[in-house]
Amino acid sequence: MGLRWLWRIWCSAALLGGVALPAAAADAAPVRINTSELPPYVSASPEAPGALLEIVNELRRRTGIASTVEFFPWQRALHLSANAPRTAIFPLTRMPEREHQYRWLARLYHENFVFMAARHSQFDVQHPLRHKNLKIGILRGSALAYTLKELGYQHLVEGKSVDECFRFLKSGIVDAVFGDRAIVRSTLKGHGESEFLISEPLRTPTTWLGGSLDFTDAEIALFQKAMREMVADGSYAQILKKYDLPPSP
Repeated sequence: MGLRWLWRIWCSAALLGGVALPAAAADAAPVRINTSELPPYVSASPEAPGALLEIVNELRRRTGIASTVEFFPWQRALHLSANAPRTAIFPLTRMPEREHQYRWLARLYHENFVFMAARHSQFDVQHPLRHKNLKIGILRGSALAYTLKELGYQHLVEGKSVDECFRFLKSGIVDAVFGDRAIVRSTLKGHGESEFLISEPLRTPTTWLGGSLDFTDAEIALFQKAMREMVADGSYAQILKKYDLPPSP
C-alpha cells in the first residue's frame, strides 16, 4: 500500500473524527524534509532538537501536510531537494542564485555570517577584507561561497560538516572559517572559546524552509499562515528563547 493511499486513509479517519484538515493538506502527497546537523538550529538529539527543527515540526503539525524529516550531509540534502519531487529543505539561505530553484515555504530566521579565526592567526577578524589571499573554510553547498568569491576570496576549502570546517581551522588547513554566528558559537563550546575570535557580521540574509518546485500556491499559503499564527500566539518566540536565540527582526 502506497504512502499517498495511507495518507488519504488517515485524512478520512481524521475528518470522520471531527478533525478538520485544510483542503490543500488533505489532497497533498507526503513530503520529505531534508536537513543537516547544525546546532543550535538543528540537531538529531531528541532532548534538544534545535530551534529551527522545533519550528518546522510545529509548522508540519499546523499545516497538516504529511511529512518526514531526514538528516543528510548538507551537500547531499541540497542535491536531493533540487532533484526529487515533494521535498523540502532547511535551513536554506535565501540568495538571488537560488531564487528560482525553490518554492519559499516559510521564513524561519535571520542569519549573521561571520569569520572565525584563532586568536593569534594572521587573519584579523576586525579587518577581514584585508585577507582575501588566505584560505577560508566554508560548509560545502553553502550559498555564501558565491558571496565570498564576489568579494575576492578565491581560496575556499569546503568541509562536509561544520565540525570538519572547525577541524580544518584547528589544524591550520584554513586561516579562518566563514559561517553563521550562532552555529559558530555552538561549535566553539567546549573547544577553548577564548582561543578564537569572531568578526562582526559580513552578511545578514534570511533562512527559510525551501520546497521543490512542485509545491502549490495553496500549500505555500498554508505554511505561511501557520508561521503567522506561531508568531502571533508567541510559540515562535518561545522556541527561540529556549535556545537563547534573539528574536528574528
